Amino acid sequence: MSIDLNCDLGESFGVYRLGRDEEILPLITSANIACGFHAGDPLVMEQTVALCKKYGVRAGAHPGFPDLSGFGRRNMNLSPREVKACVTYQIGALKAFCDSASIPLYHVKPHGALYNMAARDEKMAEALCHAIADVDPDLVLLALSGSQMIASARRCGIPCASEVFADRAYESDGTLVPRSKQGAVITDEEKAVSQAIGMAENGTVTATNGAQISIEAESICVHGDGEKALEFVKRIRERLVQKGIEIKSF
Repeated sequence: MSIDLNCDLGESFGVYRLGRDEEILPLITSANIACGFHAGDPLVMEQTVALCKKYGVRAGAHPGFPDLSGFGRRNMNLSPREVKACVTYQIGALKAFCDSASIPLYHVKPHGALYNMAARDEKMAEALCHAIADVDPDLVLLALSGSQMIASARRCGIPCASEVFADRAYESDGTLVPRSKQGAVITDEEKAVSQAIGMAENGTVTATNGAQISIEAESICVHGDGEKALEFVKRIRERLVQKGIEIKSF
């Protein structure tokens, strides 16, 4: 039994520092790197790609809405054409840094509001998948288990991997609890670790209303901007090893 461990990284911008990327990277197998729209800048992108190469971590593009001040977590009313163009632009930017560092760009994971909207909205999910297919049909879409993004990827013919979250609460329909609601972000270490292990071992997660939801867990995500991100990654990794679950890229 194996599972991927991923983290959203490269989210510093200019003089603003966010996250503990260099400490987290040796502990994970996949990194989702901000592409400059919601966070990150060219120097941060270049540095994060270099760290992925140093530690042998799979590099992925983490495109979001063009919303630096809102960290890409505010819904935007973009047409499918605009979504496709925004995603294409950001994948291309990170791919250039990967090419320069002589490492492959392996996957694409949408960020924030783009991720959550495309999880429900079929047209947005289709636009996202067509952007990936047009850039490189071998890129893997990393997306919420059971979402419209996974369904669209399969229709579009691009590879996909189902993602689950250690540090986010779930609604009864399998979507993530909006950050505007209390308890949406899990800050208790033991709760996050237990949720991650339960998803990996059993393929289920407990929703906020107590319902048991079936999910497909090919990759576990920890948000790199979280206050306890490094501690979460360390403890989840330790517990996975103790359980005999191999930590391996999807």
